[in-house]
Amino acid sequence: MAQPATLNLPEDRYFDPEPAQKKIALELYRQTANLPLICPHGHVDPRVFADPDYSFGSPADLFIIPDHYVFRMLYSQGIRLEQLGVPAKDGTPVETDHRRIWQIFADHYYLFRGTPTGMWLNDELAAVFGIKHKLTSETAQAIYDEIEEKLAQPAFRPRALYERFNIETLTTTDPATSTLEHHQAIRDSGWKGRILPTFRPDAVVHIDTPGWIDHIDRLSEVSGIDAGDYAGYIRALEQRRQAFKRMGATATDHGPTSPQTLHLSQNEAQAIFARARRGEATPEDAARFTAHMLTEMARMSAEDGLVMQLHPGALRNHNESLYARFGPDMGADIPLATEYTRNLQTLLNLFGNNPDFTLILFTVDETTFSRELAPLAGHYPAIKLGPPWWFFDSWNGMTRYRQAVSETASLYNTAGFNDDTRAYVSIPARHDLARRVDANWLANLVVRSVIDMEDAVEMAHAAAYDLAKKAYKLD
Repeated sequence: MAQPATLNLPEDRYFDPEPAQKKIALELYRQTANLPLICPHGHVDPRVFADPDYSFGSPADLFIIPDHYVFRMLYSQGIRLEQLGVPAKDGTPVETDHRRIWQIFADHYYLFRGTPTGMWLNDELAAVFGIKHKLTSETAQAIYDEIEEKLAQPAFRPRALYERFNIETLTTTDPATSTLEHHQAIRDSGWKGRILPTFRPDAVVHIDTPGWIDHIDRLSEVSGIDAGDYAGYIRALEQRRQAFKRMGATATDHGPTSPQTLHLSQNEAQAIFARARRGEATPEDAARFTAHMLTEMARMSAEDGLVMQLHPGALRNHNESLYARFGPDMGADIPLATEYTRNLQTLLNLFGNNPDFTLILFTVDETTFSRELAPLAGHYPAIKLGPPWWFFDSWNGMTRYRQAVSETASLYNTAGFNDDTRAYVSIPARHDLARRVDANWLANLVVRSVIDMEDAVEMAHAAAYDLAKKAYKLD
């Protein structure tokens, strides 16, 4: 019987093959490879840190069932989510044999060749779990056994991995109505890991959100302020922001479909809010209110110092039948063409020159990087550019980003890297890939004498560590 193929991850992987550039890239990468990880935007559930004995469950629980990067690819090839054990909200029976789920994953692992998910997964298997062989149909069950055995060990609990991964700060993303009980439990435990919340008000700001009235009632409950009218609603949001700040939050996050911003009169904002409370708001009302509330959130950030992140441009839950059966976050959020220059003008004319305001912009429409976002960031003091997001958090996407924005905005008007993931054990792999991209990009500038090696070393350090820490006020 043939021996299983080795999972080979050479130290100089992914760098351009030109010898001079590869040599410099490797030297730059070694300068940053072991820097602490700053994780200023992500979606890891804080519960995993609140319980010191939290277990990730099975290998399928860890790698497949919660990760839409993984199961969306399998779904695209005709594998039903039920076969992968993804819980169905409509009661549809799903696969419960996790070894069978893992076998399906391994049988189709070839689908991830050449993708960022494949790069991350191979790194996780080798670096986190010590797997020596490639994941294939033949090696699937042996690798499952290896991972299952390690997940049962104390060294693979989330807190222990936090230390092993050399994470300095990790932020979660929490709804405005969260009581932050898990963050309080982490603080009360005495554990020294720095896990901070991020204020995400979308469910109470987007009046077309299913169950929006219930969310407003919950906002009243957790804030202790009656949010039944617009004035009370604004006070309740301000109260929650302060509660998040007391728990260590340094940022907010907003995910509208469009980055349009408006500044409505108090009377119009109140009228829309009142119609929404009666269930009578129109789609136009919803769009105008969201645009107004983005400007209001900027006003609050200028006052309370929370960094404002804007993640627009995704049409959520595009696959309606899948959403009906499984709910959101099933890999069917699809990018839209997105315009920033006109849409952000109202907000930026009010706050873009304010030294107390920071706005970090993201896009899933990469055509806007050189046309709109880099010129905006290269002018307004308040703006920093977030790293390539979602579909462009990849070797090619990050490379195109550096090429598109750096000459106009400069490296120093970007916000470093963030992993933006629910998949906790993928965090080191994601940062490692970003550090390799930046080392390769900077090495190319060195060999062309655009910058010298001293500059490149400083820039690599900034991209890997300094910029994110500064942009998100994590000093």
